[in-house]
Amino acid sequence: MAPSAQAAPAFLRLAAHPLRWRLLSELAASDYRVRELVELIGQPQNLLSYHLRLLRGGGLVAARRSAFDARDSYYHLDLERCAHALAATGAALHPALRLGPAPPSPPASVSAHRPAVLFACTGNSARSPIAEALLRHRAGNHVEVTSAGSHPRPRLHPNAVRALREGYGIDPKDQRPRHLEAMTGRRFDYVISLCDKVREVCPDFGGHSRRIHWSMPDPATAGAAEQAGYPAFARTAAEIDTRIRYLLPVLTPSEAPP
Repeated sequence: MAPSAQAAPAFLRLAAHPLRWRLLSELAASDYRVRELVELIGQPQNLLSYHLRLLRGGGLVAARRSAFDARDSYYHLDLERCAHALAATGAALHPALRLGPAPPSPPASVSAHRPAVLFACTGNSARSPIAEALLRHRAGNHVEVTSAGSHPRPRLHPNAVRALREGYGIDPKDQRPRHLEAMTGRRFDYVISLCDKVREVCPDFGGHSRRIHWSMPDPATAGAAEQAGYPAFARTAAEIDTRIRYLLPVLTPSEAPP
């Protein structure tokens, strides 16, 4: 049989390189700056920057300027695009190998230990309360979740409330901004910062807590008028929801098949 002249899918060509696979693996867990990836992977910055450029060119990785230090950038993995690229890779080999891109749902039964998750941003009025509401909505009783801020606002931003109600049917009427200091003494399995500034000041909740960073711009800075700023809140909620859907299998892994 003559060999096929079809080239390997772009995702396979990008991900198959050992160093790029390591970068994808690290960015699947958290957003990082280049110097943090250098420390994690132990390779020179110029080499990592070269491979990050290739991953960005392939649409698998994106970068955002840090809100804490604009000279820096945070890299993050586009999990949704990776899922679809992986599905297409399987189908390119054989139609029966097409994989569904949707991550699994939480298990039907509640585990004896429910992971505790803290979301943090500066004002606790938009990003972190949106994340809290969406994770509670999707995980139900499987996860304990709360949120807090380093400089909490008096109330949730009206556009954050609107984005949750109109986009997901969630009414966050019982949520109120809290200060991070109010979380002192509590045990969290995961501490997830959604703000570059709060990442620098977030307190230590003990060695058992897994620290994760999602570098997301503040949607409140996108426009002063409520109508002008709302699209930014809707986009922020959509990105947070995507990240949470892919976080769920990490928080509540299904039991291994027999």
